[in-house]
Amino acid sequence: MLVRCIMENNKQNWDYMSIDRPSRLLEMLRKENIKAAIVHKQENVRYLSGYRGEGVLVLTEDGKRVIVTDFRYTEQAEKEAPSFSVVMSKATQSYDEVALDLLGEAGESRLLAFEDDTITVAQMKKLEEKANGRIFLPMNKKIEKLREIKDDGETAAIEKACEIACQAFESILPKIQPGKTEREIAWILECAMHDFGAQKPSFSTIIASGSNGSLPHAIPSDKKLERGEFVTLDFGCVYDGYCSDCTRTVALGEVSEEQLKIYNTVLTAQLASLDAVRDGAGAKAVDKIARDIINEAGYEGRFGHGLGHSLGLEIHENPRFSQSMEDSRTVSAGMLMTVEPGIYIPGKWGVRIEDTVLVTKNGSKRLTHTTKELIVL
Repeated sequence: MLVRCIMENNKQNWDYMSIDRPSRLLEMLRKENIKAAIVHKQENVRYLSGYRGEGVLVLTEDGKRVIVTDFRYTEQAEKEAPSFSVVMSKATQSYDEVALDLLGEAGESRLLAFEDDTITVAQMKKLEEKANGRIFLPMNKKIEKLREIKDDGETAAIEKACEIACQAFESILPKIQPGKTEREIAWILECAMHDFGAQKPSFSTIIASGSNGSLPHAIPSDKKLERGEFVTLDFGCVYDGYCSDCTRTVALGEVSEEQLKIYNTVLTAQLASLDAVRDGAGAKAVDKIARDIINEAGYEGRFGHGLGHSLGLEIHENPRFSQSMEDSRTVSAGMLMTVEPGIYIPGKWGVRIEDTVLVTKNGSKRLTHTTKELIVL
């Protein structure tokens, strides 16, 4: 027996009532003659329904809008997704079993879209065992494609997350001192983001001082900060489910001419590539602008990662500013992107400068407003 909890309309959840995202997905699937979908990825369930807990989503062209979850989450689902039916699974049932029972015999909608990049091989085998004549076809990231362009509510949440992160960074600058460990600074910064209103960090905060700065994804250690070093801080937070991302590199005390050259090279590359970001800009071409400046300054091979990425419900989303993108891939107005060139000198130091920007018709709007001029503490 399935326990159904049918929800009353709740006007508070305007985000998901006013934008019919499930219909947009089904319209994309209809072009492939697919009339039903099962959604597992938590971020995609949130995007389509507003529900932030555990479970799966079932959508069909004939009007089914169902969240399948268990006793722990039914009340939450009812509040967060008022335009969806909520079905509670029994302890002996998996979410997938309940979802397929809801879909019944295949009939006309025998083709069922699923997230091939999310479920495990074991889950897929169990789905096929309970197929009831259905054929499973990969979603091919169609939901992620919808998520690329942010609406006004999503952009506002990311802008607020950027504001919080920058406020936190500026507030802890006096605490970045010789003798403090990288782990201490990471904790101080994460606490500050929480105090300014963040739900949580959007990723593990990176604090890299001195020679650790040559590691783009350095893990904060018990290394103590020393005078004459660069300190790279890569940080962000989540606000209303949406992520921010920012990197600043500061100096402790006097810096050498070589350090200044590296910093200014990264800043020049970042500003030049930012100037190129606009609706229709080539993702690979924007990356090349920064990479060419760094290479021509004598640091070829010392900028080994992509220039940037999109972000939203996840900290890393597509598209990306990268050498690996297709030549035809462009960015569009409404996308949120990071721009983060760096130079990394093994055994010595590293510099990275990163902003989150909103792509607009004629350029971009920077959302991480803290200064990029070299801060010497």
